[in-house]
Order: sequence, then structure tokens, then C-alpha cells
Amino acid sequence: MTTLSKQVIFLTLLLISLLTSCSNDDDANLQAINHTTVENLLSNIDFQGYAIVTKNGNDLVRQGFGLANKSTEMPQDYNLAYRIGSVTKTLTAAAIVQLKRDGLISSFNQTLNEFDADFPNGNQITIAHLLSHQSGIPEYQLVVEQAFEEGLTLDEDDIYEVITELVSENGLSFTPGSNKQYCNSNYLISALLVQQLSGMTYHEYIQQKIFNPLGMNNSYKGTDEINANTHAQGYLNESTNSTYPIAIPFGAGDFSSTPADMEVWTNAIKTNWFTESEKAEIFANNVPSGFVDFGLGWFTSQEGETTMYWHGGDINGYWSMIGFIPEYEATIVLLSNQQDNTGLQRNTIIQHLLTTEFK
Repeated sequence: MTTLSKQVIFLTLLLISLLTSCSNDDDANLQAINHTTVENLLSNIDFQGYAIVTKNGNDLVRQGFGLANKSTEMPQDYNLAYRIGSVTKTLTAAAIVQLKRDGLISSFNQTLNEFDADFPNGNQITIAHLLSHQSGIPEYQLVVEQAFEEGLTLDEDDIYEVITELVSENGLSFTPGSNKQYCNSNYLISALLVQQLSGMTYHEYIQQKIFNPLGMNNSYKGTDEINANTHAQGYLNESTNSTYPIAIPFGAGDFSSTPADMEVWTNAIKTNWFTESEKAEIFANNVPSGFVDFGLGWFTSQEGETTMYWHGGDINGYWSMIGFIPEYEATIVLLSNQQDNTGLQRNTIIQHLLTTEFK
């Protein structure tokens, strides 16, 4: 079995475990909604949030579903902010590409020990390994969340020390480059690399190099508590659930944005933000039909002749997804303020798009 086959099978199994949790009744429901429009699909699965799906220059859906705030009856809105969770990783990966453009790194194959001589096994781990989740570095999130619950307050440098200690004590989860395992540690380290090499804060670099040039005026570092006047309120079932220590997902999930700005960002990636040579390095290629693989900041899903590039996100009270399908000039932006712990809604939408709407 080739390395690519192992990787795509691993990623497929990982996504299946994360994104699906179906009973027989769920399977029957999925079959039924495969024959409906995108708008009806979103209504049928009780999607709450704002949705944009375009095809060949036409809108299949561009509207809000449900309420942005049930207490005030605020409607969902194109210019309302939502936490975007791990969609932040697309910005971090783009910032690393910008570092290369700025001459601050020479190659994605540079190793971590070039930037931190003391990082354990740093001579084995490349920047590309970080961005494609092939580093083998263990996940920090649960350990750090527990620390916050116990009253500690950590910043990104403290969390980096936690990651370093985890590697020192337990080693890497696998030999770098031999496997793929989705892990926030990779992106926190990447964001710290942006700070170290640019001389700016990570968020300032994103602002200057991405948001300002594209006119993304309503995308910014999130806060522990949302501003209910500018944000959709996040929910878990019927309870509000918008609070999260935003220091924890530094570089991995700490941005808020609007459907309008995420449409701008997705369209920029779909067209010319990356050069053709950069795209060849960033997006996973030669993915077999029915599988998904991870490149540098973006998933690639393949179904027949249809290729979808995308990334999803989950954070307290919210889930998100942005993506595009070049064959159909399609843009996909989904920002939800209803937490979905199973990932079933996102998986259902992806399945519908690839097997019904874009085939």
C-alpha cells in the first residue's frame, strides 16, 4: 500500500469517526434528502446559521436559517459575526505561505530545529509536516483546557511549553511524515512561527497581509465572551454556549468572521490568492474517488470527477465550513450558531453537494 493510500484511508476513517454518528433512521433520512435542493436540505436538517452555496455564478442558497439570538429574535445576517473555529487554520496556512513570499522562510521543508534548537525531535519535523498534520506532535487541547478549568491562565508561549513537555515526556505519536493525525498543536506552533519571523503578532500579520488587502473588515481575533450586538449567539441544544478561553486555540481556531468576509476569503483562494505553483504545493492531489486527504491547510475531497477543497471548524456554540469546487465555480460558506457535536450536519451537506448537486 502506498503512503498516499495509507494517508487517505486514515483521513477518511478519521473524518467518518468525527463527522458521522448515524442510526438506521439517520441513514434513511440521508437517502430521502439526497433528492432535494440545497435550501430544502438545510431546512430539513434544521441548520441554524447563514449559508451561501453558489454554482456557475448563480446562488443555490444565500440566506439565514433560524435566529442569531433567540432572546432578542435577532435574525441571521450576511454581515453578522460568528466564531469560525478551525477555519482559522486556512488563515494560518496562508500566513506561512506569505512568510515564504516575504523571504522569511526559504522552503516548507525547513525543520523546526532551525527556529527552535531545543524543540525535541525538531530536526525531523518540517513546516510542511505541521501544516499537513504529519508531525506526530501530540494534541495539547485537553491538557490546557483542564489547566484553565483549574484556574490557570496560559498564553500561547505557555501552551508551547506544554507541547514541548508533552513531546519530551511521551515522544512523538508517530515518525514525522509517516502518517496524518489532525492536531491543533501543529497550528499553534505555525502561528508562533509567524510571530517569530515577522516581528509582528500573529493576528497583526494576518490583518496586514490578508484582511486589509482583501477588504475583510469584519474578521478579527475572537474574545472569551462574544459581543452579542455584533455576533450571533452560540447554542448547544437550547442553551447559550458562547464562552471559551480564546487563548487556547491560538492560530488554530481563534478568529471570528462574517459570511460576507468568509465569502471574500473563499473566492480569493478559489481564484488567485495562491499562485499556480503554490496551489500545487498546498492542495492534496491525486486523491482517489470517495476519499479525503489533507494538504497544507485545506482538505481535498474527491467524488468521481468532482474535487472539493474545504475546511471545517467547531468551537463552543458554533460550527463552520468554507470550501469551493473548481469544476462548477462553486463557493460554499456555512456559519452556524448551533453546536453539532457529531458533525453530522456538515457531513450530510458535503455528501449532498458531492453526490447530488455537483456531479
